[in-house]
Amino acid sequence: MKHLTKIFAVSSLALAASACDVNKTDDGEMSNVDIESGELPEYEVKKTDDGKMPDIDIEGGELPEYDVDTVDVDVRTETKEVEVPVVDVDMPEDDEKDDIDN
Repeated sequence: MKHLTKIFAVSSLALAASACDVNKTDDGEMSNVDIESGELPEYEVKKTDDGKMPDIDIEGGELPEYDVDTVDVDVRTETKEVEVPVVDVDMPEDDEKDDIDN
């Protein structure tokens, strides 16, 4: 009932807002507001009791059961030989490396 009242109120507000024809006649101007800094009051809080959590008794529930027909999946593996290129790298000698760095 509470939700029905809220839905009715929102529907009425939406209907009232959409039934109006509004034309802007002036750009308007923001008001000038001066704000001075202030301080929040200081409070001292003391714990007077440790308190305790409420005792809650929970009984087990039951999830719904479903029968699901799934797709049959056939997973296979296959061994293949792949030829990879041979890479030959000739590293420069120490003497050649010094010449390259300069």
